[in-house]
Amino acid sequence: MKKQLLSSLMAAAMLGALALPAAAQNLAVVNGKPVPAERLNAIKEQVERSGRKVSPEIEARIKDQIITAEVFTQEAQRLGLESSASYKTQMELARQQVLINELFASYQAKNPVSDAEIKAEYDKFVAANGGKEYKASHILVEKEEEAKAIIASIQKGGKFEDIAKKQSKDPGSGAKGGNLDWANPASYVPEFTEALIKLEKGKMTQTPVKSQFGWHIIRLEDTRQAQLPKLDEVKPQVAQQLQQQKLAQYQESLRAKAKVE
Repeated sequence: MKKQLLSSLMAAAMLGALALPAAAQNLAVVNGKPVPAERLNAIKEQVERSGRKVSPEIEARIKDQIITAEVFTQEAQRLGLESSASYKTQMELARQQVLINELFASYQAKNPVSDAEIKAEYDKFVAANGGKEYKASHILVEKEEEAKAIIASIQKGGKFEDIAKKQSKDPGSGAKGGNLDWANPASYVPEFTEALIKLEKGKMTQTPVKSQFGWHIIRLEDTRQAQLPKLDEVKPQVAQQLQQQKLAQYQESLRAKAKVE
């Protein structure tokens, strides 16, 4: 008898599920009001677009937040807050933002970045950053007299690295004995670059070099051909940058065409 009853209940449940397919589309039912599963799916998509994976724990947390939001929403509606001026203003602002997001998403979908555009942008990067890289060290001080004294001390056998650690006012390189690591010479201020590229490997400037930061004693450690990443290594970043540029140009064109009185 019990087995028959259990079987009947299971059969009824299955029939009910088949007869009410819409119920499966609900995330929950709060105070008799269905909460559509689309809300969960939309938030999951947003999270995934940001680069995060939606684990079961995160999905459960999202579901709980959606249900809680529905509880609060129902209470606000019960109190008649939908008719307030503040609510209507905020809803209009939210409506505008959602439409704007859809506009930009639609534009990007219809105007994707091509492989040819990515390659052209990468070639520009290579042209601007190719050539030689220089590995330099420097000691930076405030006064010319101090720089001249340091040069004299090094010429008499003083250790460049030790003096840099003690006296350089560039905290980043000073802590590393003056080491600036590998860099394109164009990345430095002009006065520094001009002095650096004239040096021979292992040599130091014999007179202080003045820049907007103070007085430099510069030593050239080594040179090499620029070590640039391959196109495949930076393709996603280049594509994203070009996408942003295209979107910015589209936004500017819309603003320029608008008649504002």
